[in-house]
Amino acid sequence: MSALTKSLTGRRRTWALAACGALFAALLAVAAFAPLPFAVAHPGPTADVLGDSDGKPVITITGAPVREPEGELRMTTITATAPDASVHLTDVLGGYFASDQAVLPTEAVYPVGDSVQEIQQHNREQMTQSQHSAVTAALGHLGRADEGIDIALSLDSVGGPSAGLLFSLGIVDLLDGDGHGGDLTGGAVIAGTGTIDADGTVGPVGGVPLKTQAAKRDGATVFLVPRDECDAATANLPDGLRLIPVTTLSGAIDDLRALAAGESVPGC
Repeated sequence: MSALTKSLTGRRRTWALAACGALFAALLAVAAFAPLPFAVAHPGPTADVLGDSDGKPVITITGAPVREPEGELRMTTITATAPDASVHLTDVLGGYFASDQAVLPTEAVYPVGDSVQEIQQHNREQMTQSQHSAVTAALGHLGRADEGIDIALSLDSVGGPSAGLLFSLGIVDLLDGDGHGGDLTGGAVIAGTGTIDADGTVGPVGGVPLKTQAAKRDGATVFLVPRDECDAATANLPDGLRLIPVTTLSGAIDDLRALAAGESVPGC
């Protein structure tokens, strides 16, 4: 091969590498600014179902005497980018490496609805159904379903079904406490999450690692978690936050009574 041929070949390789590099850089630039089908979530607000939210009691009971609670029962949430938000590569990378964020497929956070309005309507419907189930489960557990007790639940800023367990626990605490004159919380700040069926079955909800962080931030020392989500709850678990797995409303009540009495309770 002549010197001229070698020189031309070397130049072609250099040009090819330069072209590939330029193409790769262009693709990165496009990827960096193109919206991606992900949502970035982080710990959201919590609310004490035994107290007020937006100036109104979360639980209002008429037709029966109500106790004055000593502790707190905090439902937990996550906050995610809106379903119509533009999430870019930099957002995804930042969320992936941050311990207080999670990157999830948009359809996992918003599985129903093609518009913001449809998603909001779906979440409101889920919250309404969750409230009905929570009331039914709590009164059924107490054996007071036929006593004409009227219960209204108000938590306007939250949608979805994940507050169901805490609603039920709040109703039980306000009506009956621990069943022996004491408070179901034992005076502590208890947080948790979980759906509730009318028969008292507790179901998983998602977002638990972020919810435990929200709970710890707002003073909780105990977190009630659906048993099926124990593994997720132990990921990045904040120091000083105790996990108690639950599968039913009655089981959760038994565990809180045992905890307040200083007895052993299960853990994840």
